[in-house]
Amino acid sequence: MNFRLAARASSIGVAVGLSLSTTVASAAPGDFTWPLQPKPRIVTPFDLPDQDWLPGHRGIDLAADEGRSVLAVADGTVVFAGSVAGKPVVSVDHAGGLRSTYEPVTAAVTAGTRVRRGTVLGSVAFGHEGCSPTCLHWGIRRGREYLDPTALVRTRPIRLKPVDEPSR
Repeated sequence: MNFRLAARASSIGVAVGLSLSTTVASAAPGDFTWPLQPKPRIVTPFDLPDQDWLPGHRGIDLAADEGRSVLAVADGTVVFAGSVAGKPVVSVDHAGGLRSTYEPVTAAVTAGTRVRRGTVLGSVAFGHEGCSPTCLHWGIRRGREYLDPTALVRTRPIRLKPVDEPSR
């Protein structure tokens, strides 16, 4: 955080509360959206394990009916549309070294396709373990680091609060 900004805000009698996520700092606010519209219910939240080799949930599961359209969360290029371990998967590379992955998704795009935020990538398919009856698993990573996808779409307003003036 820019402490000069905080000091300046404090000196004019205003405190500014900011919520920053260091894991997605290079993603501009508003560039990302939910892969399902309207905003879906989160069935299983992000649960990054302490070590890479430990079990965890490296993405989020979103409630969705089979056949529901899956949308690109940001502008990018499809880098994979196919099967991984028998499950249909679509992956898109975005600016800032981010990659979004969606499964199970019957692809409507092919590798190399440039997409804009909101482009239909495919449709939710049956078969994601732990969901009854269906859901969409959405993951985000930068390089080998998995990130919480909700940090890209969660907005928290900046709230200005008065600073109590000292008694004179």
